[in-house]
Amino acid sequence: MTKSELIEQLTVTNEMLNKREAEVIVNAIFDGIGEALAGGDRVEIRGFGSFTVRQRDAREARNPKSGTVVRIPSKKTPFFKTGKELRERVNGAED
Repeated sequence: MTKSELIEQLTVTNEMLNKREAEVIVNAIFDGIGEALAGGDRVEIRGFGSFTVRQRDAREARNPKSGTVVRIPSKKTPFFKTGKELRERVNGAED
């Protein structure tokens, strides 16, 4: 599902929202998650999952074309861990 499909789904399931209002809501949620992660916070959505930031260590790698060693600096990456309810829903588990 793309962002525009999510917005469309919101307008279909909530008749009181028009497309513009649904877009503002989706953007606010995504911006909030992004800002929290950029600030080093953890974001948890019960039943869905949690977003965290993980620190990746610096390392050396090889350029596959030339074979030269390239140093890759440490960096932070976003990480998503699914919640139990979402995992069960995806795997088709029954209550």
